[in-house]
Amino acid sequence: MKEITILSGKGGAGKTTVTAALASVAENAVFCDNDVDAADLHLILQPKVLECHEFDSGSVAQINTDICTNCGLCEELCRFFAIHKNTNNAPVVNPFQCEGCRLCERICPANAITTHQSLNNYWYISETRFGVLVHAKMGPGEENSGKLVTKIRERAKEIATETNADYVINDGPPGIGCTAISSITGTNAVLLVIEPSISGLHDAARLVKLVNSFGVPLFAVINKYDLNETFTKTVRDYLTTNNIPLVGEIPFTKLMVDSMICGKSVLEYAPNNNISQTFVDIWSAIN
Repeated sequence: MKEITILSGKGGAGKTTVTAALASVAENAVFCDNDVDAADLHLILQPKVLECHEFDSGSVAQINTDICTNCGLCEELCRFFAIHKNTNNAPVVNPFQCEGCRLCERICPANAITTHQSLNNYWYISETRFGVLVHAKMGPGEENSGKLVTKIRERAKEIATETNADYVINDGPPGIGCTAISSITGTNAVLLVIEPSISGLHDAARLVKLVNSFGVPLFAVINKYDLNETFTKTVRDYLTTNNIPLVGEIPFTKLMVDSMICGKSVLEYAPNNNISQTFVDIWSAIN
């Protein structure tokens, strides 16, 4: 079983579109949406949820005002400025600033502060027309998204092993942050989606450095290559210089947008169009 992660240096480059298209081509695969902060692969795959699980993303302090003596010690010592007085002059915790360090709980003389786990996050195992999809949803302002990515990737690989799947295909997050690092760690290959723009190449170059630091094989596709063919040549030269195989170039077409509106991959929406053959060729090249 091989794991392929689809990434880009910036948002909007076309990772999810590429993932959905490859889902139409790949056989015997398990899919995983690693972009837990803004998951959208489910919009195309239209999954039927089979299992739902809570995810503990961190700890948040809570103050019991009934026994609080209002001594002000917690507000004074909180170095994250998460505790302040409300209109009734009682201390309250700002959950978006609280880091769950539990200092306030330890120093409270009235034992009025307790720490609770934040469970405003969920991950799912779902069934789709292409195979099993493991995905997640984080609440606004929640943390530990990298830990959640690791969790769903592990489950996706377990399912792939149990079902003798040949591939795990991950729709990765944009950028080079914690979730991207969690998506790269231990994967067998990264498919880099680049758009031919200055920002697209700049951010892709940062991602290439990150992937290379993990020693993971890297492939690339250029999405919307015909929007700026002069800069597309610059992207090709960059890939050649850095020994990154270019496995395909995807043209700009309204069919991509129309297919997403219909909740389909482009191969389902336009199976006889040249762009569908492009994705077939991309998958063959990766294999």
